[in-house]
Amino acid sequence: MNDDAGQIIGYIFSIFIITLFSMILHELMHGFVALKLGDNTAKYSGRLTLNPLKHIDPVMTILVPVLLAIAGGPIFGGAKPVPVNKYKLKHGEWGFALVAIAGPLTNFALALAFFLVGYWAGLITIIGGEAAYMPGSFWSTFAYLGVHVNLGFMLFNIIPIPPLDGSRVLYAIAPEGGIRDFMDSIERYGIAVIYVCLLFFGTVLSAYMAGATGGIIRLFTALVGA
Repeated sequence: MNDDAGQIIGYIFSIFIITLFSMILHELMHGFVALKLGDNTAKYSGRLTLNPLKHIDPVMTILVPVLLAIAGGPIFGGAKPVPVNKYKLKHGEWGFALVAIAGPLTNFALALAFFLVGYWAGLITIIGGEAAYMPGSFWSTFAYLGVHVNLGFMLFNIIPIPPLDGSRVLYAIAPEGGIRDFMDSIERYGIAVIYVCLLFFGTVLSAYMAGATGGIIRLFTALVGA
């Protein structure tokens, strides 16, 4: 096996491991916050577990992130939604919004942790105010991807389109009727709505992801004074 092939395999392996780790924690936090707010549906559905088989969606957790990584685009994806009974939650729609935002906030925290550890360990360098990694170094690539994958998951999931997490927050702040009625009407189609958006608005989505990711990483670099 030549060096280029080894680097490609290492790159894809890193994407796979980081995706599994990040999405498991993302979904666990949904279920954990729901439990704290009075809904034990996720617990009794067996979703408060580190077992990846309980959380993996073959397309959104594996296929989409890997294909995006190979294509060189922003990396994002999702997992099987944790079941939540919003009628059991304290604080009504606001409780549901708290459950939803717990996932993206977890990914943000993971991205920051990967960045800080990578920077302090010398795995991530700052060049001209931009974060970079050392080509050929597995751990440098791993840390760098940990930042990008988690920011990708966060930014993708806060898009306010049902059933993504951002839609729960928008629903909570939206007045009765109008936006809520529209969101209710497309909620029934679930993940199919997301596939349609990826198919027809992929270019716009990629531009949003790339721009927002770059902006957040520049904030991270400013945080460490680089």
